[in-house]
Amino acid sequence: MIASTPDPDIVFRDLNGGTVVDPVLYDKVRAVEWRDGVVRLLDQRVLPGTLRYEECATAPEVAAAITNMVVRGAPAIGVTAAYGAVLAVTTAYARAPGDWRTAVRADLTALRASRPTAVNLGWALTMMERVMATVGQGSPVATVLAAARRLHDEDIAANRRMGALGAALLPPKAQVLTHCNTGALATGGYGTALGVVRAAAATGGIAMVYADETRPWLQGARLTAWELVEEGLPVTVLADSAAAALLRSGDIAAVLVGADRIAANGDTANKIGTYGLAVLARHHGVPFYVVAPISTIDAATADGRGIPIEERAESEVLRCQGVAHSPALARAWNPVFDVTPAGLIEALITERGVVRHPDTESIARLLAQPALA
Repeated sequence: MIASTPDPDIVFRDLNGGTVVDPVLYDKVRAVEWRDGVVRLLDQRVLPGTLRYEECATAPEVAAAITNMVVRGAPAIGVTAAYGAVLAVTTAYARAPGDWRTAVRADLTALRASRPTAVNLGWALTMMERVMATVGQGSPVATVLAAARRLHDEDIAANRRMGALGAALLPPKAQVLTHCNTGALATGGYGTALGVVRAAAATGGIAMVYADETRPWLQGARLTAWELVEEGLPVTVLADSAAAALLRSGDIAAVLVGADRIAANGDTANKIGTYGLAVLARHHGVPFYVVAPISTIDAATADGRGIPIEERAESEVLRCQGVAHSPALARAWNPVFDVTPAGLIEALITERGVVRHPDTESIARLLAQPALA
């Protein structure tokens, strides 16, 4: 079943003047911004101890920032890649105004290859390429920049819709468990799973957010906890291995997670540890909700077996914040994502509606729905 409730209060930015029509659309925490011709990224590798920004003036710099996890989270990666495409077009047009479409290809290829699992990256670049194909004579820069800004704004608006839909599924004064980071830092703004938390908290519906620390990069302990503390929302950090005991307590109303790629049958790739959390939630009778925009659904991939799983350096497991905590000769296995089978997912929450017990048919019906204006 698909349930959908449009949010009549969504107001988009004035793309021509860049004015924020509704300030609520933007959080004080912003992972990615276009500012004075550069992409400004909040460096998530050094939070919460250091608030540092990196400015990328070229598409290769954007690609490197995505690869090196200056910015992370599938929707945020997509928005960043869109702005990277603007930089690529700007450079290509300056170098070869008569053949900029050919000149831009290498940079777009590098952006596509910057991280393999997050489908939003390729989706955003495909959207930008479609816009490029429509440009006539003269400079394409203003047109592609407007498209990137529109994509950014639509991501935030989608997150607000998902927040409202997800909050309606939670009981009053809920205690929830989440994994990795799914807030403003991981998106264009507001957040996916943490957007549900924000929406519920706005009506007094959140008593506590339990955040898995999320090894090995500690996105829960460092980023989720930081976001919630910054906004005055209650948060308790726990080791990933403590989740079973917490769920057994009977105090958790729901598990809320995001997604980096969702296959056509509803199988979902997310930060490593999500699959185990879904198994625990099912065993203890706790609903497991995936909160993600439509752009995260990969209709061309039939099921989770076709989702590429990124593996990163062993050092990320053997070290923490640069400090070694394992013997020098020890090896490590470091898959960044795992795949949760659709059968373990109580509901998929998207900006177009809520899909209970997602499968191939319900996902196809969801994708066939028109986008909410």
